[in-house]
Amino acid sequence: MKRFLYILLFAHLAIGGNAQNGNNEKIALNGYVKYLNLVTFNELESPWIIENNIHNRLNFSWYINNNITFTAQMRNRIIYGDYVKAVPGYVDMIAADNGYLNFLTNNLYSNSSAVINTSFDRLFFEYNVGGVTATVGRQRINWGQSFVWNPNDIFNAYSFFDFDYEERPGSDAIRLQYYPTFTSTAEAAVKIDKDKQITAAAMYRFNALGYDIQVLSGVLDSTDYVLGGGWTGSIQNIGFTGEVSYFHPQQNFSDTLGVMLTTVGISYLFPNSLAINVEGIYNGYFSKLSLAGFTDLFFVPMSVKTISFSKFTWFAQASYPIHPLLNASLAAMYFPSLGDGYFIMPTLAYSASQNVELSLLGQRFAGEFNGQTESLNMLFLRFRLSF
Repeated sequence: MKRFLYILLFAHLAIGGNAQNGNNEKIALNGYVKYLNLVTFNELESPWIIENNIHNRLNFSWYINNNITFTAQMRNRIIYGDYVKAVPGYVDMIAADNGYLNFLTNNLYSNSSAVINTSFDRLFFEYNVGGVTATVGRQRINWGQSFVWNPNDIFNAYSFFDFDYEERPGSDAIRLQYYPTFTSTAEAAVKIDKDKQITAAAMYRFNALGYDIQVLSGVLDSTDYVLGGGWTGSIQNIGFTGEVSYFHPQQNFSDTLGVMLTTVGISYLFPNSLAINVEGIYNGYFSKLSLAGFTDLFFVPMSVKTISFSKFTWFAQASYPIHPLLNASLAAMYFPSLGDGYFIMPTLAYSASQNVELSLLGQRFAGEFNGQTESLNMLFLRFRLSF
């Protein structure tokens, strides 16, 4: 199956297929090529670790008929540099796939300083009839409402710090969506991971008093019952969003306590196009996390319970278009549980044309772990060409 997909994707690319869905065009293909250079260091005088990432993405869709669509999307990456050399198990980490169909991610080649990895993070059939949509396969199930942290996103948790993976991971799942009205949606989904753990939930979204409101309930990873809800709306001209989820262990139900994650955020766009986002999260799972330093952020298994690593975390971001082709932003977080720790990320993005972008980013983490102050600095240079 995987070899067939490779042949199909690259053959269509070779004959110059264009992304459209007209009466005579049943195949669509688009994607991009990115180069990302990363420099990591604790302090300026400490050793620098350098990594390079050449990343190609292909998004393929086959419109079989008016009701059925087949979608395959893949990431192809060449990673080389100091991380591959210096970090034990780094190559295996790149090949890790938490989905039930974990054969869809593979290292095609690796040596002591480089690895070539390919992964299908979308591979599904979608069937539409009337007001019902059924999707089977690896897909993105996004139930989040907030900007930074999404306690309702129980199927596809992700990290805000991983800015270079805009598409976010997918789940091996079956999903049903029903649209009873223009402003309401009823969904049910079942996901299975590589350990055959099941996440299953139902969600209903509706509009009331100018707010999009959702409620959900289900089971997370075959271990916890989950109950949650979220909203998106505004107060005057200020955007107002939030989510809350409560997780309770299935075992010893009456003798154990659950944990709650809650996030609330506001956003505002000024007349001069300056955009402001402010958000906060309470993570009741924080006491069960065991982090020795900021580098552990890249190795802790990602789940909805580990989307933040301080009991309370506060976030603020401002972005402004300096020029129609140049956008600047500054994001910051405050971690009270880490000895007044913090994170800052300045970004400059230049769009040379509709399909070409050059970005310069920085990330700095600082905080206290086990009585010791630690810091981690990262500098990124990214070039992107879309097609």
